[in-house]
Amino acid sequence: MSALLEKPVEGTVELSRQADRYRLRILEMAIKGNGGHIGGSFSVIEMLTALYHRVLNHDPQNPNWEGRDKLVFSKGHCCLALYNVLAEFGYFPKEKLETYYQDGGYLAGHPTFGKIPGVEATAGSLGHGLPIAVGMAIAARHRGENRRIFTILGDGESNEGSVWEGFAAGGQFGLSNLTAIIDCNGYESLGTVDEIMSIEPLAGRLQSFGWEVREINGHNMDEILGALESVPFNSSKPSAIVSRTNKGNGVSFMENVSMWHYRAPSEEEAAQARRELEARINR
Repeated sequence: MSALLEKPVEGTVELSRQADRYRLRILEMAIKGNGGHIGGSFSVIEMLTALYHRVLNHDPQNPNWEGRDKLVFSKGHCCLALYNVLAEFGYFPKEKLETYYQDGGYLAGHPTFGKIPGVEATAGSLGHGLPIAVGMAIAARHRGENRRIFTILGDGESNEGSVWEGFAAGGQFGLSNLTAIIDCNGYESLGTVDEIMSIEPLAGRLQSFGWEVREINGHNMDEILGALESVPFNSSKPSAIVSRTNKGNGVSFMENVSMWHYRAPSEEEAAQARRELEARINR
């Protein structure tokens, strides 16, 4: 991995602190953009931090490097998280984070392939990322490429039938170079996943589709790294990580509250969120 970081992030404690630094920037972007999918961005940020700082083979100075691992960020509405990590590594200047959701700005509400370096697939319409990643994994195997394909999708997104077609294909073809990470924060836009369309028991369902599965606490950096650094879990099967998280994690009044699926905080809410996040960073 080649990176443009001023200082490498060492140790799991510091990685967790870095995730909270990203949360603080996500908050500021949502305030300036007058909205954003802040709850899901907060739930997935530890996973993205671990992937880019420790696990993925990637080169921000050469985003199209043929030897890179690929991450398909299927839950693209939570791009506030992805944009922050990409900017931290120098895929694009950090100043461009200021343009999120601005007229004529660089960063749209969903990531776009071909416009933003480091984005491997356009995301927005949910349910497409896993099938795209399956195709990438099949192509990599066909070409004899020693690269890994990762995808991150949401639990609410997994209501989509195309997701389960992707799981079926991944198991059918034994894609051991493919890892699917499901960010299970328990909520989607209008309520809980269980109320709207339950996908449980998720681990058992994935196993029945031919995947090797691990279930982890998606905010525990030791568990995250333990899983990510162990893929493939089985040399003849694709790997699935069921990452149990809290929507809005890191800010007390946002956690597991449906309205924080998409919202801009008021001045009072923003001030409290800043205080809580700064306290986490400085602890």
